Amino acid sequence: MQVYAVETRTVKAGDDLVDIVLGALKAQDLELQDKDVLALASKIVSYSQNRIVRLNEIRPSEKAKKLAKQYSLAPEFAELVLREAETIYGGVNKAMLTLKDGTLTPNAGIDSKNAPEGCVVLWPIRLKSWTKNFREAIEHRSGKHVGILVVDSGLTPLRVGTSGLALAVAGLKTIRDHRSSRDLHGRTITITRHAVVDDLASAAHLMMGEATEKTPIVLIREAPLEFDGGAYDAGDMKMPAGECAFMGVFQADSRGSGKAKG
Repeated sequence: MQVYAVETRTVKAGDDLVDIVLGALKAQDLELQDKDVLALASKIVSYSQNRIVRLNEIRPSEKAKKLAKQYSLAPEFAELVLREAETIYGGVNKAMLTLKDGTLTPNAGIDSKNAPEGCVVLWPIRLKSWTKNFREAIEHRSGKHVGILVVDSGLTPLRVGTSGLALAVAGLKTIRDHRSSRDLHGRTITITRHAVVDDLASAAHLMMGEATEKTPIVLIREAPLEFDGGAYDAGDMKMPAGECAFMGVFQADSRGSGKAKG
């Protein structure tokens, strides 16, 4: 598998990302091939959708002020989390654990990193249709059949640091289902499903970086993937909370004594 970080100019609100991506590839002498995958940082998608908010324009509610004090956040920031999150489960210093678009993420995906002074960037919206339309536009302009992946930083419980998380996909199968297959000893595999697009998102995230790299696009070539014509967002890739090893335990515990069993 070949992975290329692609540098771009700073993306601004309302920019045409098709022009930016194709121009950046050309500037690095990279030509799209069939079955390439283009991974885009979610933040540049947010910029293209003008999902930028000035904190001084936000009036925090009393609930937001209480949460801000509890978790050491700006009240305006806490108000935005309240507006964007489907559920707030709790938090730690500087971060609330939330459910956003069916995904567990800190602060509903809201981020001040690499945002204009006094602003924050929200997660992109309508990602399934956006990713589908973006793929069609890239294929129309390039004449090549490709996959598209929108990537953000994600967290793994009890592990330090971020890794890649696929927020939306077009043209790729998201899961490789090994259930009913057999392992090396002939035993039937019962629960394993391989989140291939999250693995791919982590490879892209490694190349994108988290600070001043200016490489929000990654070209991935010859990846061991299955291509299709579908488009998928986080809602399509989630599992029911009761089947999740983390959420299922927390829900069961909340119905019991509130103390971990051991």
